[in-house]
Amino acid sequence: MVLSLFDMRYFLLLLLSGLMFFPSCKDDEPESEDKPENLTVTYVRVGEQILSSSGDNQDVLTDEPVEIRFSHSVDPVEAEKHIALSGAAGQMVDLTFSSVNEDKLFSISHPVLAENSSYTLSVSGSLKGVNNESFEEQVYNFTTFTTPLVLETIKINDEEINPAQRIKDVDRNLKVDFYFNGAISSDDLSGYTSLRNNGFPVEYSLSQIDDHIIALSPDQTLNDYQKFRLTVSSDIENRIGRPFEGLDLEFYTQLDSTPKFPQIPDEELLTKIQQQTFRYFWDFAHPVSGMARERDTSAEIVTTGGSGFGVMALIVGMERGFISREQGVVRLHKIIDFLASADRFHGAWPHWLNGTTGEVQPFSTYDNGGDLVETSFMAAGLLAARQYLNATDPDENTLITKINQLVETIEWDWYTRDGQNVLYWHWSPNHGWEMDMKIQGYNEGLITYVMAASSDTHPVSADVYHEGWARNGGIVNGKEFYGINLPVGYDYGGPLFFAHYSFLGIDPRNLSDQYANYWEQNRNHTLINRAHCISNPNNYVGYSEECWGLTASDNHKGYSAHSPTNDLGVITPTAAISSIPFTPDESMAAIRFFYYRLGDRLWGEYGFYDAFNVTEEWTANSYLAIDQGPIIVMIENYRTGLIWDLLMSSPEVQTGLSKLGFNY
Repeated sequence: MVLSLFDMRYFLLLLLSGLMFFPSCKDDEPESEDKPENLTVTYVRVGEQILSSSGDNQDVLTDEPVEIRFSHSVDPVEAEKHIALSGAAGQMVDLTFSSVNEDKLFSISHPVLAENSSYTLSVSGSLKGVNNESFEEQVYNFTTFTTPLVLETIKINDEEINPAQRIKDVDRNLKVDFYFNGAISSDDLSGYTSLRNNGFPVEYSLSQIDDHIIALSPDQTLNDYQKFRLTVSSDIENRIGRPFEGLDLEFYTQLDSTPKFPQIPDEELLTKIQQQTFRYFWDFAHPVSGMARERDTSAEIVTTGGSGFGVMALIVGMERGFISREQGVVRLHKIIDFLASADRFHGAWPHWLNGTTGEVQPFSTYDNGGDLVETSFMAAGLLAARQYLNATDPDENTLITKINQLVETIEWDWYTRDGQNVLYWHWSPNHGWEMDMKIQGYNEGLITYVMAASSDTHPVSADVYHEGWARNGGIVNGKEFYGINLPVGYDYGGPLFFAHYSFLGIDPRNLSDQYANYWEQNRNHTLINRAHCISNPNNYVGYSEECWGLTASDNHKGYSAHSPTNDLGVITPTAAISSIPFTPDESMAAIRFFYYRLGDRLWGEYGFYDAFNVTEEWTANSYLAIDQGPIIVMIENYRTGLIWDLLMSSPEVQTGLSKLGFNY
């Protein structure tokens, strides 16, 4: 079809009209609105605790406001309408609202809530944001904090104590006052409180002083010098509805001051101690060899060094009349004949021997040969005995000859290990020098160098002493400990046997060399040891001016060389007693204390038991030869100087001391 010009114009007009119509129609349509965002809770917090709508909210503070943070602004008026806090029974809690941060963060104050109670914080789903944002209901269940029962103060016999520290010297007529932070009755406490001694219950009574103070008093006087345990169980919270962490308190009662034995003059007491201790070396000696057993539980094992101390003890026993001279000579024959046939290693005896066969008993894996320090203890004892014996008596002269033969065959020089300027402690035919232990000062080995230098047959030179023992002056200390100068040795002096073993026979009263005055050394060493016990930095039970002395001995764990730097709470009677020549007043005070105050638990068949530790409720039932011997000998040296005079009268010893540069 062919359109006319008119038709075309009409068509264009209609088309243009349509284009103009449609836009105008669109402008007339209403604009669609954006869908509002949801209103949400960002967090709910009480104090530092964030509450969960799905979790278990425990221990919520009772006096802190509730903070609610919303994602969008909320009209405060609407918030007050739709936020509620109620108790478990539905009772409503009065709330006061304030808001910040464009009304997104609300702080809601309330009266102090009840402790240990359940509450519900609800935010209604009817709440909307200021821009009509919808909200899904949120509910927060929580339980409030319960103030625990706290034992704020404990007083024992009206003195406040620190439960974190060791509590000592408690009066045996005990009264304990408990001061709590809140009200509690004695009835509440009674079923949960325990007082025990050595695992056994101690009967007690509770009395109410006021609503938060309760007193406990045992029904009888407590045992002395013992540990007690006072507990209050945390299970009491099941009764009182409040947490309680419990109490576990240990304390030690004071020592009963009543003398355990009738008091006698000090001289009689010293004799009694010597005589009772002497029985260890006489009654308990090995029946075949006559040697001293290592300890009272040793069957066949005898000790070389301890038997050397025992030889000195035999001299004291004869001189004091504990045994006759004839008995003593017979025993010396037995010991010396045994030593002559026993295992020796280049003349040195081992630490331990079988008391019947004389065969070496290994002291440790590689120590099954000669022990030169133990040998020197025996050599000193033998020389002292030789000087005591009467050469005009044929039987005793025979002993003198045997002693000389034994001493002269000790190869001191061989123990320099191929000519080094030092003595070695051990040698084994199986393990050679595997122990590899040099005898270097300062310790108990001074006597070893003196004996080695004194030998007529196998002597060592002065260089061995100065380079080996004295370490070219390395033994010098010169510092003060507890205000007391220590001439030589390790800081604080070490165990007190350093002041005993070498000086059972070597007289220190006028002994000095370029390194020390040895009377000053031994006295000051002892005084430092005692001062440490008095200072008692570890707060052990029982330490005092009268109860002191740290040295090698048994202990509650086994055995150790106790000293100020290795203090385990163990007092060893031989430490203070054997220092009596150096500290007569202080040692005598300790002796009286051990005998009269502790005698019921410390005095036994062979004198004082080896050691005790009140803190650990432990007292040894053992005796050791190396602790027993010094007691007898050093008491005698204090009283008469007997063993000092004997050994120092030996021409060989005088020669040896002079060779090493000693003045004596």
